[in-house]
Amino acid sequence: MGKRIQTKSSGEILPKKGTNARASYEHQRIAMHNLSLIDQEKSYSTLIVLPTGGGKTYTAALWLLKNAIDEKKKILWIAHRQMLLEQAAQSFQQYAYAETVPHISSFQYRIVSGAAEHDRAVDIASEDDLLIVSKDSIGRNLQYLDTWLKHQDEIYLVIDEAHHATAKTYRRVIAYVHKYVPNVKLIGLTATPFRTAQAEQGLLAKIFQDGVRDGKVKRGQLGITYQIGLKDLINRQILSKPIFESYYTEAHYGESLGLSAWESIRHLDTLPDDIAQQIAKSAVRNKLIVDTYKKKQKEYGQTIVFVVNIDHAIALNKLFEQRGVRSAYIVSAVRDGVTGVGISREENQRNLEAYRRGDLDVLINVNILTEGVDLPKTKTVFLARPTISTILMTQMVGRALRGQAAGGTDTAYIVSFVDDWEEHIAWVNPESLFSGENEFSDDENERIQRELRMIAISKIEEFASILDQTIDTTALEKVPFAQRIPIGMYAFTYLEENGIDISCQVMVYDSTAKAYQAMLAELPELFRSFDVQDEEYPSDNILSQMEQQCQDTFFGGEMIPPYAKQDIENLLKYYAQYDAVPPFYTFDDIDRSRLNVAKIAQDIWDMDLGPRKRKEYVEDLWEQGDGNLLKLFFGRKLYFIRQLDIEISKLSDPEIYEEEDNVRYSTRELEDLSLFKIREINPDYEKQLREQAFARAKTANGIYCCAHCGAESASRVYFQVDHIKPRNQGGKSVPKNLQILCRTCNAKKGDR
Repeated sequence: MGKRIQTKSSGEILPKKGTNARASYEHQRIAMHNLSLIDQEKSYSTLIVLPTGGGKTYTAALWLLKNAIDEKKKILWIAHRQMLLEQAAQSFQQYAYAETVPHISSFQYRIVSGAAEHDRAVDIASEDDLLIVSKDSIGRNLQYLDTWLKHQDEIYLVIDEAHHATAKTYRRVIAYVHKYVPNVKLIGLTATPFRTAQAEQGLLAKIFQDGVRDGKVKRGQLGITYQIGLKDLINRQILSKPIFESYYTEAHYGESLGLSAWESIRHLDTLPDDIAQQIAKSAVRNKLIVDTYKKKQKEYGQTIVFVVNIDHAIALNKLFEQRGVRSAYIVSAVRDGVTGVGISREENQRNLEAYRRGDLDVLINVNILTEGVDLPKTKTVFLARPTISTILMTQMVGRALRGQAAGGTDTAYIVSFVDDWEEHIAWVNPESLFSGENEFSDDENERIQRELRMIAISKIEEFASILDQTIDTTALEKVPFAQRIPIGMYAFTYLEENGIDISCQVMVYDSTAKAYQAMLAELPELFRSFDVQDEEYPSDNILSQMEQQCQDTFFGGEMIPPYAKQDIENLLKYYAQYDAVPPFYTFDDIDRSRLNVAKIAQDIWDMDLGPRKRKEYVEDLWEQGDGNLLKLFFGRKLYFIRQLDIEISKLSDPEIYEEEDNVRYSTRELEDLSLFKIREINPDYEKQLREQAFARAKTANGIYCCAHCGAESASRVYFQVDHIKPRNQGGKSVPKNLQILCRTCNAKKGDR
């Protein structure tokens, strides 16, 4: 018999003696009371909505211990991240007191995921009482539930982060459990059920149909058994009111990254070692962090600083100490990948205790979330490391959100240090965690400021490009500045296959609005045309082909500012999971005239100000009030001044953009070029050629027809424009030599 080792992925939980020392808040007691009301039904599907910091896992676990585990009924708990699974298991273990489960002597649990330290779906045993499983591990192995579900008349099915429940895999799991069990009690836990598009809310309402209103169980619309908002928890002082601040570091980390590094960041949330070291050793960046704290030390109070690695912690700790700030750092037990440095668990504990006693002002944190560690006097978090994970961001931000009633503070500062990473990485903006619930905004001005900060972060790349003299931005600079202010954005979150959640904000301009609308309306046909309508995670190759089809079908013609390929792929990934288009937020309430640098330049020109007066005028504009839209939009004064100089130069020397051409180039007819090359030179003409090809292929009843096989569809997404006589045989890019082919025929023709 082989040697056996202990594993925490499964086991037997024995009820604790004594009394649970954690007292439930009023909102948690009401939520559990309402769950008991709806639990009188034989089956139901409902949501519990508690905001970040409201105790969703605690509330659900405590109620299920009393009403399911103690009644010897099985629970299937599903989440999409390893960390969420472990948190759920910890809650069941922590609150399993004899007073809560008086009728049983023990119960069996099992955690199932793709993580090495967890069990596999094949390990599921019929005697398991509590299964805590990852969405994709069970979604790919539903057959291993058969024995566990067999002969069950009733089961509790819990979906954590239930705003993701509209994803295809969740829907398959729910349907599978319903097939085996007559009475399914489906409970969804979420903080943000309404941060979704209208279409997605409809899907969510089909899944969660039952709720409690006015003390009675009711069916219809979106079923919610209990809901409380951020504003209520803030007013009750259970949560602090978040105050967001952003500081721009002027540091550039995007241009030197290779494809593997981008993929490592986007899919694993891991910074390459060389980039992490650049951040750690950036004297200017580190000085900004320490200076920012010193300037507002009284307001910030006790602060946790999240950093990239141990070198970063050591450098910042030294700077803080030099400035008279009492600081220390804590680090995970895993030794640092770059330096090999580590500190003991005991030293971590000593530093935590010193911070808790108030002997430290700043605690620098490396890869430790201090989950479950009680640090109630934390008033501020400094986000000196970026992340693509909303879960990680939630945990970092959550360190400062304990309100006065919970032994914390009335307000919390969330301070971000924003680097320039070009446009490739969708770093999580901490404000986006709360974007679905604007309740914590006391007035309209706060909401507008928050939206403008989102825009500003997205515009950093454009402004930085204009400052970079090696990049040709002439076409962009010619566009009236008012048209370079977004009219709105698509804001959404989707899940990668490894469970990492990606937050995206796709900015929409006058130039791209119609194209986005047309593309999103055709997404059902696009996915059918590629035969991936049932795929939750289309392959990178398919996504690339779909993006190219979108470019050809919807994004023809000149678009300045242009669309980004990554934005299209992100939208496709979102639709693949949820069968819905993401919500669109307009910026109609923003006073664009106050952001229009061209207008400001015209005012300066008309006033005929001299250099000194002009400098004073610009300074006054930049500094006017805390709610200054210019500061919020541009973020950095340097960007604003550069834009202003460009617009003034247009007024003072209009010919500056008309460069003298001192070379006589040879010429070629446009018709001798490929459609791709024509698009680069004259995108509007290329679009016209495509439109004419489709117009000729359209039947009298509005159907498009493949020129080879005769396949028909009312949607263009099935077809590609092709040359009748190939260009390598002398064919021209002219209307009479263009046809449309379905993708299958076009691929076969290409093979030949």
